[in-house]
Amino acid sequence: MRRRAFITLVGCASLAWPLAAQAQQAGRTYRIGGVAVGPRTAPHFVAMFDELRRLGFVEGQNLTIDWRSYGPRVDLIPEFVAELVNAKVDMIYISGDLGIRAAQRATTTIPIIGITEDMVRSGLVNSLARPGGNTSGLSILATELNGKRQEILIEAVPGLRRMAALADPNATVPQQLQALKDAARARGIELSIHRVAKADEIPGAIDAVKASGVAALNVLASPVLYGNGQIIRQRVAALRLPAIYPFPEEAEEGGFVAYGPRLVHLYRELMAPQIVKLLRGARPADLPIEQPTKFELVINLKTAKALGLTVPESFLIRADEVIE
Repeated sequence: MRRRAFITLVGCASLAWPLAAQAQQAGRTYRIGGVAVGPRTAPHFVAMFDELRRLGFVEGQNLTIDWRSYGPRVDLIPEFVAELVNAKVDMIYISGDLGIRAAQRATTTIPIIGITEDMVRSGLVNSLARPGGNTSGLSILATELNGKRQEILIEAVPGLRRMAALADPNATVPQQLQALKDAARARGIELSIHRVAKADEIPGAIDAVKASGVAALNVLASPVLYGNGQIIRQRVAALRLPAIYPFPEEAEEGGFVAYGPRLVHLYRELMAPQIVKLLRGARPADLPIEQPTKFELVINLKTAKALGLTVPESFLIRADEVIE
């Protein structure tokens, strides 16, 4: 494994906000409610809880975590949110536009800490600096990088003439999909869009991608697609279809190539401090939305070899990490 050294930056708002300005109450046990596609044992959540512990919120001492994983059942999100509201948790963590909207419908008083593509564009908050309402969190801009990933995939698969994108309509708006098609056309490449909104639609969609004769797949950013990443990676591997993913960890877990912010860093360095500020009494309406500042390109040469691909050396030298 080769890794190029880099400096990790955190959002300016995290540095500017005085963590010491408020403190947790002695003797009080705080309760965080969480609703996510995956279990709390996922590496990025483990990193987040480790950082909370370092910052003074220790599960079993002054912190209780009430977690709900909906997996492929996005229909369970409103039910899980309602349970947390009824339990009177101190704050709710939730991901994705769909989940954050469900939480906002369920409560206007319990602080919501969310992570999604673009809080402002989706209308979930008023602005980055002053979100308003009871919601703050992270805009990870993953969908903004879908076009960049498309360009990377074109470069990684020489001679590409037909490609596809796997898209969740709850995460990627039609204008973004059209922009991807226009950009591909400008490169002389035909792009087909395959939409999936539920986990059980994924295998059939990937089979349709392969049957259409395309030579590469751009897996677009979405909580549902990320949460079912193992299914996607196994399916495309079986079909010998090279694919690019939104998060570096996905290439480390067997994907061909990935480009975007590292999830573990997002949750440890941005999400955990946001949670601490809210637990210490900050108003979500005044807590600036954080955004990633570091993006990594990871290439898995073992996967490329299994796919029968020869990756150009000029492409490899650009990578932050090459898995051999």
